[in-house]
Amino acid sequence: MASVGQGMQVELVDLCKQFAGKTALENLRLSMRSGELVSLLGPSGCGKTTTLRIIAGFETPDSGAVLIGGQDIVATPPARRGMGVVFQHYALFPHLSAWNNIAFGMKIAGRSRADIARRVPELLELVGLGDSGSKHPHEMSGGQQQRIALVRALAIEPRMLLLDEPLSALDAVVRVALRDEIRRIQTSLGITALYVTHDQEEALAISDRVVVMRDGRIEQVGTAEDIYSRPASTFVAGFIGKMNQLRGRVVDSARGLVQCGSHLLRVPTEQTTKLTAGSDITVLVRPEAITVVSGPATLPDQASDNCNALVARVDLITFLGSVKRVGFDAAGHYVVADVPAGAAQVIRCGDSALLTFPVDVCRVLITDPSRHSADRVAAPITRTRES
Repeated sequence: MASVGQGMQVELVDLCKQFAGKTALENLRLSMRSGELVSLLGPSGCGKTTTLRIIAGFETPDSGAVLIGGQDIVATPPARRGMGVVFQHYALFPHLSAWNNIAFGMKIAGRSRADIARRVPELLELVGLGDSGSKHPHEMSGGQQQRIALVRALAIEPRMLLLDEPLSALDAVVRVALRDEIRRIQTSLGITALYVTHDQEEALAISDRVVVMRDGRIEQVGTAEDIYSRPASTFVAGFIGKMNQLRGRVVDSARGLVQCGSHLLRVPTEQTTKLTAGSDITVLVRPEAITVVSGPATLPDQASDNCNALVARVDLITFLGSVKRVGFDAAGHYVVADVPAGAAQVIRCGDSALLTFPVDVCRVLITDPSRHSADRVAAPITRTRES
């Protein structure tokens, strides 16, 4: 199997960048371990592509450092950084065959003809295109072209692999297959990789860690499970998957009681012990954590210490294949629950239902006006490792 340069440790230190007076990055700090694949995830304009371009050398930060193996490369020209870059739109040379597209960078780097003749077939085999070396880009599918773009970036044995929305131009089925291929190759070669995407599923599926960005800052860094199950803000909670957000106030912090409109809910006490009565909070609950019992519904006579219950009316039903996503009007709160598509119970719009969810699936956030006016995790915080 073809090899690349050993994965390098990468550290971004206080990166700042403005364009026409508008902040693109603000004191961004991030460490990447050798051989790790980290995804930058966020909406358009959050700074993820600017970060990648600064590492590649296509942009210069206004301040800050980019350390590769402990060495600051900000002043190093792009051609001398040893970065392999895969772009969104392939950027293959249309007049060159797949074989020559892969060989191009090796020729520029001064590799011998014998080395090129040995490595190009290896790289074609690596992505399952061993018999396609003579084809030109117009003779290949989008997925095949992106495979060639990937191994072209690997051919120069880069210190780091940078992927900028590499799958966004492909159809859904090809995207899934190729993202798995990218992960397999990155893992087998042990190369450090930065993957830029706005697709949450893609980031969760492919990454060792996910970096959620907003307005040039990092909102949260963590594993896919950390980001999904323990979001640090309502922005992260809303951006990663579907999340119910029930706004309310703390009633009894010692007992974990919160009032969300007309609903008295219990939440894990460790998330409220440092809060005072009357504190504004948001309770987060994933749709898959909610159990739906359709039919005439009333609340239990006594609140359970382990489970919450809401009476609601079915407002919208959306078929999503394996599940039906059901929207409910719960006394002024809009709540979404996922019900298995093959469930025996019949749910119709306008029906009453009882919604129940365990106390321990609730995530409590408090309002912090000092940061984007966003909700933040209630103390004590479950921290995610950033290095």
